[in-house]
Amino acid sequence: MLGAALLAVQAATAPASAQAPGPWRDPSPHEVRWVTVDRSIRLEVLDWGGTGPPLVLLGCYLSAHAYDDIAPKLTGQFHVYGLTRRGIGASDKPPAGYAVQRSADDLLEALDWLRLEPVVLLGTSCAGQVLTVFAGQHAERLRGLVYLDGASDPTTVAAEYQPAMPDLATLPRRVTPLDALDTSSFAAYRAAQQRTQRFAFPEAELRQMYAANADGSMGETLLSPAIRRAITMDARVKPDYSRIRTPVLAIYQAQGPFRDVAAQYLIRNDGQRAVVRQLYDATTALYALWQRQLRAAILDARIVNLPGANVFMFLTHEADVVREVRAFAASLPTR
Repeated sequence: MLGAALLAVQAATAPASAQAPGPWRDPSPHEVRWVTVDRSIRLEVLDWGGTGPPLVLLGCYLSAHAYDDIAPKLTGQFHVYGLTRRGIGASDKPPAGYAVQRSADDLLEALDWLRLEPVVLLGTSCAGQVLTVFAGQHAERLRGLVYLDGASDPTTVAAEYQPAMPDLATLPRRVTPLDALDTSSFAAYRAAQQRTQRFAFPEAELRQMYAANADGSMGETLLSPAIRRAITMDARVKPDYSRIRTPVLAIYQAQGPFRDVAAQYLIRNDGQRAVVRQLYDATTALYALWQRQLRAAILDARIVNLPGANVFMFLTHEADVVREVRAFAASLPTR
């Protein structure tokens, strides 16, 4: 008791500077490096180290810090790198250069700068478009491709599958709104994200996405809406898998049973239930179409569906993704 009382007195009388928290530090065990592409554009590279062939992680509109949690779990099979594309995070943000071909060229120059070959590329969501274009042009630089919900066709129109997507404005409200997040601190935001969405971005990624206010709360977004649109909407291209000559692993999000999906909405009547059912069936049909397109061009592509996952499956289903990527690594031919 006396010792505890003494500690309390010491804490109360300690100088304020001794109690003030230091600057936040990224706990992920990576080295931050920089490469220059397109003559003057600096891109951030995270190097987690590891043993084995190089694995390069790419994001859509997220930085390489999005992989802070999963990357160290892959260093037993790979030397793991993460590349933050132009316009995102700490990388340079020029007003132009967001076409898929330019992104593939940036990737090639980054690999040259780092002297990496052959590599395994892993891309999430719209980064899959970059993987497809790059693989069609630079097969000699690759050992394999891993798509995380990225082997899709963003140019697909409703006439190509049935039923079509419903008008999303007619959907009933969700039980937990996706934007009901606490921005009083980065830790509070992560806790709310985990509670409402079943995953949380690494804090380093959130600090790439949002400004940090002096009081510790989260400030305004750091991602330019124009750049995000240029990456995700304006740069959409139809995938040409026919030119890929490297092993492919494609992991897709998949819906669970309809009752589980319906439970996420405040359904008041049969009409609302019918709209949710149409969304469920249309989403299933859309993913089936994308997988047929991939399989038609690459007969031996390994396709994995993860029920209950979302596009951030490397966070929601980390163990499944690690297992599949490790198995894929073991199957790759040696060079």
